[in-house]
Amino acid sequence: MRLSWRQETRRIDHIRPVSTKALELESAKEILSEVFHARPSEIEDMIQRRLEERGWKEKHEEGLWPATFCIGD
Repeated sequence: MRLSWRQETRRIDHIRPVSTKALELESAKEILSEVFHARPSEIEDMIQRRLEERGWKEKHEEGLWPATFCIGD
C-alpha cells in the first residue's frame, strides 16, 4: 500500500543562482521586441547604441565649464 502523502524524492543537481538584473534585462528585451516589432539582434543593437551614447556623453561632460559662475562676492 502506498500512502498518498508520501512522494518520491527528486534530486536536483546544480541549481544555478538566477540574477534578478538578468531576468529584468531579458524581460525588457522581450517587451521592446514586441513594441517595436524588432528581432532580438536589433534590440541588442539598440541597447548597445544607447550605452555607447551614454558613455560618450559622460566622458565629455566631465571637462565642460559650468553654465553659470560668479566672480567674487
